[in-house]
Amino acid sequence: MTLSRPEKPSSVLLVDDSFLMRKLLAEIISRDPDICLAGEASDGLEGLDKLSELLPDVVLLDMEMPRLDGIGFLERARFVCTARIIVVSSVAMLGTETARRAMELGAYAIVGKPSGVLSMDMAEERGQELLDAIHGSMPSAHREGRTTQ
Repeated sequence: MTLSRPEKPSSVLLVDDSFLMRKLLAEIISRDPDICLAGEASDGLEGLDKLSELLPDVVLLDMEMPRLDGIGFLERARFVCTARIIVVSSVAMLGTETARRAMELGAYAIVGKPSGVLSMDMAEERGQELLDAIHGSMPSAHREGRTTQ
């Protein structure tokens, strides 16, 4: 089996109110040549605007944000585009009511922030898990471009 690159990298929109978390997530994304950063938003309302403007393949979504939180974003996003949404949050850990609601509203996956608000250890503890979730969320035709026999 040989690796080959898809014709077009998967585009990702970051929606998180923390500038530091957006920077950290952008650094994780930059490690993978098959993923590109389409844009960033600091809350759910700005995220919806960017979602309709950029039409990314994947959205990395925080749950706690001003103006419009992650649940509100999920309730509206399905009417804007078909991007796969991966929740990246410390409050939506698997088994919580927030996680259950996010999955009901169409979240593809949940990746926990390991240590609170800034989660400076995110790159080390969850970086590969996040990249795997992004790749796993892509339609099979796009993933097939990654491996050939």
